[in-house]
Amino acid sequence: MNKNVSAKQVETFTRQKISQIIAQSKSNARMLAELRRGIGKAPGEVPQLWGYFLDSMPEEFYGDREPSRAEWAVYTSLTLFALHQQGKNVGTDSMQQEGMRLGTAIARLIQTENDRERISRRFYTIATANSMEELSHYMRGVVQLLRGKDIGLDYPALAGDIYCFQFPELVARVRLKWGQDFYRYTNKKES
Repeated sequence: MNKNVSAKQVETFTRQKISQIIAQSKSNARMLAELRRGIGKAPGEVPQLWGYFLDSMPEEFYGDREPSRAEWAVYTSLTLFALHQQGKNVGTDSMQQEGMRLGTAIARLIQTENDRERISRRFYTIATANSMEELSHYMRGVVQLLRGKDIGLDYPALAGDIYCFQFPELVARVRLKWGQDFYRYTNKKES
């Protein structure tokens, strides 16, 4: 793993990949369906997906024997975006929403007091995940909820967060940012 890769670089690359998917909206139904097949799997496990996340990827992002943190972040974000986009036209109804951070998007799912407890529990399981497989699994369920309510998500920012989440010295900062966004939105909504 090359520590010279920054979260901003991961975000920029993910933004380029999502922009390419949106620009190819006429031919992307197959691409999105294939990307969805990768949810819950490690980067590289499904060879048909290599081109979708590895094409044009900077050399310093590559892992050695295992997927790198950057590969995990880009791959997870792209597969979750594909899930979020399912049943929607990416050209006219993109679920990529700049500035809609994870904590804020999840907070927007809360409509009633019963929702608050249920959604908060799901949010906490994401924040306390101990592996990329676990994080990806829990995020899948939340993305399905977001899709059902037509709430978008900033996938490049999510990729940057996922990248940082994998560093033991940065995970607490990512969790705090997610929590701040969640409570900033819920507190504003309640006032």
